Amino acid sequence: MAEALAAVLNYVGGAWQAAGTDGGLALTNPATGESLGLSGSGGAAEIGAAVAAAQRAFPAWRATPVGDRIQFLFKLKVLLDLHIDELARLVTIENGKTLGEARGEIRRGIENVEVACGMPVLMQGYSLEDIAPGIDEIMVRQPLGVVGIITPFNFPLMIPLWFLPYAIATGNTVVLKPSDRVPFAVQRLVELVAETGLPAGVVNLVQGGKPAVDALLDHPDVRAISFVGSTPVAQYVYTRGSANGKRVQCQGGAKNHVVVLPDAEQETTTKIIADSAFGCAGQRCLAVSVTVTVGEAQGWFRERITAAATSLKVGDGLDESVQMGPVITAASQERIAGLIARGESHGAKAIVGTGAVSGNFIAPTVLDGLPAASDLMETEIFGPVLSLVHAETVEEAIAMIDRSAYGNASSIFTQSGASARRFRNAVSTGNVGVNIGVPAPMAYFPFSGWKGSFFGVMHAQGRDAVEFFTDKKVIVERWPKEWSRKF
Repeated sequence: MAEALAAVLNYVGGAWQAAGTDGGLALTNPATGESLGLSGSGGAAEIGAAVAAAQRAFPAWRATPVGDRIQFLFKLKVLLDLHIDELARLVTIENGKTLGEARGEIRRGIENVEVACGMPVLMQGYSLEDIAPGIDEIMVRQPLGVVGIITPFNFPLMIPLWFLPYAIATGNTVVLKPSDRVPFAVQRLVELVAETGLPAGVVNLVQGGKPAVDALLDHPDVRAISFVGSTPVAQYVYTRGSANGKRVQCQGGAKNHVVVLPDAEQETTTKIIADSAFGCAGQRCLAVSVTVTVGEAQGWFRERITAAATSLKVGDGLDESVQMGPVITAASQERIAGLIARGESHGAKAIVGTGAVSGNFIAPTVLDGLPAASDLMETEIFGPVLSLVHAETVEEAIAMIDRSAYGNASSIFTQSGASARRFRNAVSTGNVGVNIGVPAPMAYFPFSGWKGSFFGVMHAQGRDAVEFFTDKKVIVERWPKEWSRKF
């Protein structure tokens, strides 16, 4: 399989071309260490060519009726369904997640294609007759132009599909810059986009790293940037893109908490939290990182989560029986193992997990009793590590979450409607779950995020995506009767 993944390509103006790899990253299968080749090393020249192609394609694409634009998305949805197993295998080979997780990721991406197919309704404006005698006023939404999409390694297909369908359905043209760690699945996605017959230049792909990102952020013809990644990089992208006059939406990092009350259903709660903490090897922005047990929940939850973590089968995600794959690189493994050791040095106890195992694997780890003063309480570990802390009341648990610099997601597990309502109304995160471990919004809702987890105004998905990728134009018009009689 590695041999079939050797060619990294760009797609510019409807033509495939070899991507430069000088100085590119050495890519390996995270589970096996097998070489997958070198990543693309595109920079200003490649981005410039892609933006120029997108700019040339924009006038005709903007003038294409929205009902015609979405026909390409209907075709794409069919192709994604047909090729889901092939795409999932590519994601597993280059990212490491299990095949089941990869299929789930693609399904969530397909949901966004389906929602964007509703653009003839979603993009509608509004009007009002006779705002004054003989004067009408109309608001319409129009596309921005060329937009840039910069996506991370942890969801190679889902996150491009958070943005791309909405961008093109609203009439924009796109330059997509995926993570240089995972070039292959998104390349296949763009091949499927091309199979729909989409006009040349509407979607362009450039493989590269930071120089390509900077070129997108600086290019004067790029009107908007969509980004997902760590908080430091999100802040960098937001600051630099905004300084260049662009509309920018940046989803950043997370330190997600779940609160477990004594009345929570024990078996289901434990399973859901284990799936959230250790699924995708903890490499997702909605993964549970800290569990706050309240009152008597401390005893039973510690015992049950230990058993759940110990029972997980870790290995190559291509094996359908495997429940958790590796982290993305050896460097990530080393960093995560170091953070586990730091937590232990701060007084936490690893009640299950031994840190690094072999290759890029990390054993599912539970750190009990991490002190509030530990900097790990504010560190996005981005690995299969769950910290346990304790609170006496729901209010104390909410206060812990409020102190976090992040505000991506939080959840509560309880059978008390009053406690759940108090939590969801007061907690300072943009996504909230009640007896849900991964409160990922459906494609027709925005993927929210507060504080250091999001930079911008309009989020990904749904109506927010429509607002982000369009400008509002307000038209005020008068047609006096005496003028019409002259012609």
